[in-house]
Amino acid sequence: MPGINTINAEFPEKAPLSDKVAVVTGGSRGIGRAIALRLASLGASVAICGRNQAALERSAEALDKSGSPIFSLVADVTLPADVSSLISKTEATLGPITILVNNAGIGLFGPTHEKTEADWDRVLDSNLKSVFLVSRAVVPSMIRRGAGDIINISSLAGRNTFAGGGIYCASKWGVIGLSGCMAEDLRDQGIRVSVICPGSVATEFSGRGPKDPSEVLRPEDVAHAVAAIVTQGPQSFISEIHLRPVRKS
Repeated sequence: MPGINTINAEFPEKAPLSDKVAVVTGGSRGIGRAIALRLASLGASVAICGRNQAALERSAEALDKSGSPIFSLVADVTLPADVSSLISKTEATLGPITILVNNAGIGLFGPTHEKTEADWDRVLDSNLKSVFLVSRAVVPSMIRRGAGDIINISSLAGRNTFAGGGIYCASKWGVIGLSGCMAEDLRDQGIRVSVICPGSVATEFSGRGPKDPSEVLRPEDVAHAVAAIVTQGPQSFISEIHLRPVRKS
C-alpha cells in the first residue's frame, strides 16, 4: 500500500536499549518510577526496588505494560545485605546489569543545629551511602564486561546553599563529589558515570513545601535526561546535567 515502508514493516527497528538491563533504586514512585518507565519504553529490562511494598507493586504493574522484562524487590539500599540481594536476584532474573540509576533518596529540612545525629544518619545513608553501596555491588561485573552506565541523581541543592538545607545539601554535594571521582576511577574500564542535578520536581518527595506546578520540573523531565545519557554514542559520556524549569519561582 502507498505510504507504508514494507522493509521497516518486515524488519522493525530494534529498540535502542533492547540488550540492556537497568536497575533503578527508589523506583516505586516519583522520579524513579518515571525513569524506570522511560528505560522500559526504550526496550531495557528493568529492575526496581523500594521500601514500600504497595507502591512497588503499583509501579511494577505499570512497567509490565511496557512489554519489557521486569523485576521488583522490596529493599532498603542503605543496608549491604539488601543491596547484595537486589543485585544477585536481578542478575539471576534479568541478566548482567548494564545500567544503574542511583535515585533513592529522602529530604529533611530545617536549621542544622536543630537536627539530631539520627536525622544526619538517615539522610546521608539514604542519599549518599546508598550510592556507594549499590555502585560497589554493580561495578565488578561491569569491569569484567568493559562497559556500563552509572547515573547518580543529585540535585541543584548539591551546587547551591539555602537556609534549612544543611543536611540535605551536604548529602547532595557528596553525591556530586563521589560521582566525579567514580567517573575518573572507571572511565578507563569503559564505564561511564554521570550525575543529574534537578531543581524542584513535582513529586511526593518531602521537600520544602508545595510550589506552583508550572514552576517545577516533572519526573519525566529527569527521565528524559537519563535517556539522553544512556543512548549517547559509545565514545563519549555526559558527566553532569543541570535541569531547571523554564519558569523561575
